[in-house]
Amino acid sequence: MSTMNGYPVRVDADLQPGLSRWLWLVKWVLVIPHYFVLAFLWMSFVVLSVFAFVAILVTGHYPRSIFEFNVGVLRWSWRVSYYAYGSLGTDQYPPFTLAERPDYPAHLEVAYPERLSRGLVLVKWWLLAIPHYLVLGVFLGGWYLTYTQDSRWNTPGGGLIGLLVLVAAVVLLFTGRYPQSIFDLVLGMNRWVLRVAAYAALMTDEYPPFRLDLGGTDPGATRIAMPAGGSDPFEGADQFDAPASDPAGSTGPSAPPATPPTATYQAPRNEWGAGRVTAVVIGAVVLLVSLGLIAAGATLGIADRFFRDSQGFLMAPQSSLSSPGSALVSPNVQVQAQPASTLPRSVLGTAKVTVDPAGGGPVFAGIARTGAAAGYLAGVARSTVLTTGPHPSYQFHQGGLPGRPPSRAGIWVASSAGSGLQTVTWPVRNGDWTLVVMNADGSRGVAADVRAGATVPIATWLFASFLIVGFVLLAIAVVTLVAALSRPRAPAATGPPPA
Repeated sequence: MSTMNGYPVRVDADLQPGLSRWLWLVKWVLVIPHYFVLAFLWMSFVVLSVFAFVAILVTGHYPRSIFEFNVGVLRWSWRVSYYAYGSLGTDQYPPFTLAERPDYPAHLEVAYPERLSRGLVLVKWWLLAIPHYLVLGVFLGGWYLTYTQDSRWNTPGGGLIGLLVLVAAVVLLFTGRYPQSIFDLVLGMNRWVLRVAAYAALMTDEYPPFRLDLGGTDPGATRIAMPAGGSDPFEGADQFDAPASDPAGSTGPSAPPATPPTATYQAPRNEWGAGRVTAVVIGAVVLLVSLGLIAAGATLGIADRFFRDSQGFLMAPQSSLSSPGSALVSPNVQVQAQPASTLPRSVLGTAKVTVDPAGGGPVFAGIARTGAAAGYLAGVARSTVLTTGPHPSYQFHQGGLPGRPPSRAGIWVASSAGSGLQTVTWPVRNGDWTLVVMNADGSRGVAADVRAGATVPIATWLFASFLIVGFVLLAIAVVTLVAALSRPRAPAATGPPPA
C-alpha cells in the first residue's frame, strides 16, 4: 500500500460560499442528534483504544478494524465540528457515517501504520504529548485548572478557536461573508488538534509538527485518492493526487495518463454500516458495565475480607471531629425500605458507632429520631458535620447550652456515656435518624474520634452476584466486539487480478 508524503494525518476542508447569515444561531440545536451518537461512539473509541494499546504492545501492530473504526470516529467528529462551532465552515448537514464522504466539504484521512513502536506506545499518549496538550489548551480552552485562594478549582472559558469562530460568525451575520483569513487560521488550529488526537490515539509514531499549516488544503501531507465507489481511503488506494515526477528529468509535456486496465477484479472493502457500528457500541457499553460490576464485586470482597472488625462490623475510616459548641450532629439519615419489618435488617443489619473523646473526659453518643433531636438541640450551639475524612467540613449554628444533660433527654433509641471509648449499636429501622455526640455534661468544646459502620448480611451475596453477572456480561461484550470487528471476507473476484 502506498503511504502519504509528509505527516500521515491529513485534514482538509472547503469553505462553502454563500453561507447563511443566521443558521449558525441554531446549529447548537441541530447537532444534538450528532452529539448524542458521538457520546456513544467516543465511549467505544476509548474502549477500543485500550484494546489497540495492548495489541501494539504485544505485536507492534494496530488492529486494522479498530483503526478504521477509530479513524471514522475522528472523521465524524471533525465533520460535526466543521459544521458547528469548531469552524462554521458549511451549512451542509453532516452525514451519519464513519466512512469518508467525498461530497462533504470536510475530510480527514490517516495513513494506516504497518508497524508501530512497542516502547513508544507506553509514553507517547501522555508524556510525549504534554507540550502539545498545553498548546491545545490555548486553542480549545477549558483544558487546564486554576487554584483560587478560596480553595476551589476553576476552569477557564473557551479557547482561541471558539473566539475566532465567534468573530467570524458576527462578521457573517452582518456582511454575509466568512473572512477568509480567519477561516485559514481556524483550519490550521483544528488541523493541529486532530493531528495530536490521532497521535495520542496511537495511530502514528510520527510526532506532530509544531506549526500552523493554514488554509483549507493540508499542505503537510499528500492526499490519498479515494477508490471509485469505495468508502475506505486505504483499501485499494495506490493513486495519489500529487503528480508524479518524470524519472528522466524531462522538461517536456507530460505523457497522457495510462488507460486503466479493464479487469473486473474487486479489491476487498471493509464497510462500516449501521449494524456493525451499533454492534461495536453495544459491545463497548456492555463491556464497561461488566467491568463496573466486576470492580464493585471485587471492592465488596476486599472490604468484606479486610475492613470488618472483630465483631463482624464493616467499618468506615475514623474521622477526627470537633465543635466549639455543645454538640456534634450528623446529617439526617433516612431509612426507607419495604417491607419495614425485614428489609432493613437483611440489608444493613445492625449499625455501630464508636466515639473516642479527644480530651479523655466523659462523652455522650446517642441516636434519636431527627425531629426529637432537633427539638432537644433547638437554641443550642452545635456543628452539623457535612463531610468527614482528613479535612471535615461543618455548618455551625449559634446558640447556648442545652437545658439538661443529654443522658436525661429521654429521646434516644440507643446511647452510651462515660469516659474513654464509647460504642453505640442499633438495629436499623425505618425513619429519619440523627447521631449526636456531646460532652456528658453538655458543656462547650466537643472533640472526638468517630467511626461508623454496620453489619451487611448481604455483602457476600452481592459480592458473588456482581462477579458472576460481570463476567457473563464481559463474555457477551467480547463476543459482540470480536464479531463486529472481524473483517468481512473479500468478494470473489470476477476477473483476473491486475498484474
